[in-house]
Amino acid sequence: MIGGALCNALIDRGDEVIGLSRNPDQASQNQPRVEWHGWEPTRERPPEKAFDGVEAVFNLAGEPINKRWNDSTKERIEKSRVRATTNLVDAMATLSKPPSTLISASAIGYYGDRGDELLYEDAEPGDDFLAHVVVEWEAAANAASDRMRVATIRSGHVLDPRGGLLAELLTPFRMGLGGRIASGNQYMSWIHRNDEIGILLWALDNGSAEGPINATSPNPVTNKEFVKLLAKSLGRPAIVPIPGFALDIARGSEFGHVLREGQRVYPRRATDGGYEFKLPDLAGALANLFR
Repeated sequence: MIGGALCNALIDRGDEVIGLSRNPDQASQNQPRVEWHGWEPTRERPPEKAFDGVEAVFNLAGEPINKRWNDSTKERIEKSRVRATTNLVDAMATLSKPPSTLISASAIGYYGDRGDELLYEDAEPGDDFLAHVVVEWEAAANAASDRMRVATIRSGHVLDPRGGLLAELLTPFRMGLGGRIASGNQYMSWIHRNDEIGILLWALDNGSAEGPINATSPNPVTNKEFVKLLAKSLGRPAIVPIPGFALDIARGSEFGHVLREGQRVYPRRATDGGYEFKLPDLAGALANLFR
């Protein structure tokens, strides 16, 4: 979802894009303007020839987390981020002329469940599984910081009807079965897909953008506010709350708890660094997506 949009944005502005994929043939069909190379990220380093003339690298690999967790699933989630990033960084370490910039995906799961605490990039990490994964993920990327500029983009919920959280919510909401999750008081730090791409490009072009960077709207909302505005934008009610025990039954207790957690995140480094959000308010962002 993000990678395809990023490829298009880079090419449309005149950049040449080289891609790494587990399935380069399929990727070529979806993105024919990209030069594709095969890579199994958790098993091997990417091919050296993929880096010829490359000035910057985006690392967006990662197994989806929105599923029932067990030990095997959690291992895949972690390996797809930490080991894949380590393999990427190790490959670049062998290059005679490495890229000058690595922009590596991260997530606001770094902060754990923090209630209504306002979180900036210098906040301490949480202590749950996802926070542990993100800490290790960022550390794997930062291992390249002695050779290149490294920025780790801590993304919130990226709003796009084609994927992610919003796509999952659309069916029940359109059927009039939407509602708050548990108490609804947990904060949801979101970002419109255009601003997600905007921050990635800003991080590429801004030589002072390094370290952790929150990629979230400057206006996080509670889950209650989110579902109210989503229902309004779809012209449907939001009167069927999802109790916590139902989440535990459907997704397992560990991921069910994650769905009841919240982070109130503010993108201080991006805003202080001059990034101007295109769609900073949720009502306008949803209106843009469903117009």
